Amino acid sequence: MDIQTKQILDPQQLQEAAQYVRPRIAKPPKTALILGSGMGALAEGLDQAEAIFTKDIPHYPTSTVLGHKGRWIAGKSSGIPVLAIQGRVHAYEGYGADKVAFPVHLLAEIGVERLVVTNAAGAINRFYAPGHFMVIVDQINLTFGNPLFGPNLRQYGPRFPDMVSEFDPEYVQIALQEGLALGLPVHKGVYLGVLGPSYETAAEIRMGERIGADAVGMSTVYEVITAAYRGLRVLGISMISNMATGMGQTELTHNEVVQVAGQVEEKFSEWIVQVLAKISG
Repeated sequence: MDIQTKQILDPQQLQEAAQYVRPRIAKPPKTALILGSGMGALAEGLDQAEAIFTKDIPHYPTSTVLGHKGRWIAGKSSGIPVLAIQGRVHAYEGYGADKVAFPVHLLAEIGVERLVVTNAAGAINRFYAPGHFMVIVDQINLTFGNPLFGPNLRQYGPRFPDMVSEFDPEYVQIALQEGLALGLPVHKGVYLGVLGPSYETAAEIRMGERIGADAVGMSTVYEVITAAYRGLRVLGISMISNMATGMGQTELTHNEVVQVAGQVEEKFSEWIVQVLAKISG
């Protein structure tokens, strides 16, 4: 399809996906989480869980990355109904920005109003360290793509969505307070989204530092743009899995990301449970 006439998504495909999901979740929750690399364990602890494999959802993109299981799990966290996505998709897997955004459109379509987006990220800020967390207050999109490219479908959102408060300020404060109350190393900062899949060069990281980024990763930005477009309230949290290129002494590998996530997943889960109770109350 010619890029000038490409739709941001196919409304018929979205409806078919929603029709598949709705009867398989007794009561779709108003709050959803997208769990990043190695962070899917939170979904395993949900009560009264109902699982859907994303490979069975019509038109849903398939995740191919280690640490992303490809499941939707609807259940309860301390009595709060939530829907957790184990396994996101990324543009570097070969998907267009519109396909990466498809899960968020589907969440909005079934009635989700609040979205918690998590990711594993490399630290650009020199005061961060692996195992720390960053509550995202803003983002920089250096993928040079946008999920809203193409003719606008006005039934879903405005042509020019406002991004001034794409990360809900109230949710940011709640997450910071709950994290500090648990004694976690929590910061607030700016997330830099890049295309990948190669890790950034040291020169690119120096550029990121100069333009105001605190952490870098290969996800999240398309999801947040789409959530803002669809009117969802968003909380973003990065788990710092490594120091970005040039900020540390070790070679970067995805295994390191998954390993660090495994070390902090218990603390992370406890924190998110507390946050969910506050933002969903």
